[in-house]
Amino acid sequence: MSKLASQHRTDFPISIFYAYKAEEGRDGRESGWSTFLQAMVDAGLQITATWPIRTERQARSNALAANALASSVVLTCRPRGENSAVVNRAEFVSTLRSRLPEALGLLLQSNIAPVDLPQASIGPGMKIFSGFAGVVQADGQNMKASAALALINQYLDEFFSGVEVELDADSRFAYDWYRQYGFESGPSGNADSIAQARGTSLDGINASAIGSAVAGKFRLTRLSQSGAAWNPDQDARPTVWEAVHHLAGKLEVSEMEAGQLYARLGSLREGVRDLAYMLYRAANERGDAAAARSYNGLVLALPVIIERSREAILEQSDLI
Repeated sequence: MSKLASQHRTDFPISIFYAYKAEEGRDGRESGWSTFLQAMVDAGLQITATWPIRTERQARSNALAANALASSVVLTCRPRGENSAVVNRAEFVSTLRSRLPEALGLLLQSNIAPVDLPQASIGPGMKIFSGFAGVVQADGQNMKASAALALINQYLDEFFSGVEVELDADSRFAYDWYRQYGFESGPSGNADSIAQARGTSLDGINASAIGSAVAGKFRLTRLSQSGAAWNPDQDARPTVWEAVHHLAGKLEVSEMEAGQLYARLGSLREGVRDLAYMLYRAANERGDAAAARSYNGLVLALPVIIERSREAILEQSDLI
């Protein structure tokens, strides 16, 4: 690999395919993934991007709840500059915090599948780490790729947990409840506390059909599976939460039906993608693989749904 770095032309990127599934061992041994990254760094390569590729869909679907590494990844890289600096750990962390937000924001805008977002997000972080000639830790030793990955993942967790999305109060309540209880029942008192904190009430939540409190227990309604008709134009209290779940339900029927609903969402459209991303992450953390697949599928299908919605609007205008 060192010969590849020294002999490759700097005006063209290098593409390397990684196809090996590995997880960190209980005894703390470095995984095959971090060992592979370390070999690239040691060879003098700067990793510029990491992209999951779709070659083992079944295996990857089964691994949703396990938070496992995608089994096939393409990495792009270039020879590291001869004048690259050596920095200390604090400088590396500071650079991560200053440069990653913009790069991660671009990923979110690109409609990348939520299931692929964690792997793709590693690329910008590794670009920073591997761009340095070395990162010196407090003990004077050079930081390994495994330690850099841990810091990058720590920051990614902070970033995606802290992303502020404008949601209506009922949707924010439902998201907070889902993170704690999923679609299972929980104490109504807890639901009331969360509702008050989010500027809504259980009476309002009942009115919006998001969930219901019965006999001291509160539970979110599985809107995507209810089969209930929903017209946002006639809903006195429409929410982004309802939009996401009814779209997911319509998508199970056809892209056209999802598109027809999307055409009627109005201002609710703005929050659909963001909430679907948030819910995918929450479902994955809860180990709810079925819900994670549903939210992931909705984000992936959004470009087609939007196109179908335009067709629906045109058809409607032709009838007028």
